[in-house]
This record gives sequence, structure tokens and C-alpha cells, in this order.
Amino acid sequence: MDALKQKINKEGLVLSDSVLKVDSFLNHQVDPQLMKEIGEEFAERFRHKSISKVLTIESSGIAPGVMAALELHVPLIYARKRQSLTLSEGILSSKVYSFTKQEENTISISDKYIVEGDNVLIIDDFLANGQAALGLIELVHKACAHVAGIGIVIEKAFQDGGKTLRRKGYHVESLAEIMSLGDKNITFKDEDKEEVHSK
Repeated sequence: MDALKQKINKEGLVLSDSVLKVDSFLNHQVDPQLMKEIGEEFAERFRHKSISKVLTIESSGIAPGVMAALELHVPLIYARKRQSLTLSEGILSSKVYSFTKQEENTISISDKYIVEGDNVLIIDDFLANGQAALGLIELVHKACAHVAGIGIVIEKAFQDGGKTLRRKGYHVESLAEIMSLGDKNITFKDEDKEEVHSK
């Protein structure tokens, strides 16, 4: 997705060989117009899957997730990382380890909002080691629902998450695939699988 790649090139900060900071438009401040385009792109790629719910994880997945849900005309559910006083019964939970924050979180949703027969599209901001996606997949399975696909805004293709999910048979669509962050350069993998180098 060219608009996203241009934004990453312009505003993304490479902090290390494995960390890309995009808090000016995705993780802290949000660019609504770009999120709208991202939602449209996810909807286009998964429209044929008869999606009934979109599932994400708080908080950075909410903006792209809600825009995808808007385009698909379905509800968005986001998994909470902290226990809510109002969410005390009928909870589905799974554990997710964050390599970036070096901590484990228990994520949870109400069993009222994803049910047997739902066709669920999982949306997340980043895919690196795949732990968040696997945690969300576990929630869908606990609800006896079906994972129709996984939409990722930015995939770090040099890490194992994407390979793991695809090997397990999941349909993964990433809007920007990054092959390397070495030497402070962002190297994208474009649609025809050739590498594009950018500073």
C-alpha cells in the first residue's frame, strides 16, 4: 500500500535493527485519513470472506480495526489488556507476551460478542513474532468461531510471526512488509517481491 509506505518513509523512526517507531501516525497520534484508507484496503482484501466481526487488541489496533469494521459494516471488538470491573462474567482469555515491552499480558473479551458461527477478521498494527495474533486466534477458537483472516498494517517480515501464521494455514494480508531495518534504512518488500530500499 503506497500511501502507508510513503508515510513510514517520511515519519517512521528506526530505533534499532528490530524497532520501528510510528507513533506520529499509528501508535500514539493517529492519522485519520490514512486509517480510513487502511480500513478500505483491508475491506477490499477480505470482503469475499463474509466477515461478521472484526477483532483487535487495545490500543494500537483500534484505529485501523474500527475503520476496517466501518467499511465491512460489522462490529469491532477489542481485547482488553487489563481486567475491567464491568467485564466480570463470561470472559474468554489468553496470554500474550510482548517482546517489545518484555512483559506478559492476559487479554480478554466477553463471550457475548464473538460467538459460534462468527467469521472473524483479526486486525493489528504490527506483526513481528506473532504473539498478539496467536493470542487473538486463541480467543476466537475459545468462542468456537472461525478466523477468516488476519490483516496487519506493518509486518516485520525479517521476524518469524508471518511465517508462523502462514504455515498454520491462516490468510495473512500485510499492507507494508519490511524486510530489514539495518543501518537505519527501511527496506520494503513490494507486491512483486522485489526489495525497495528507502532512507
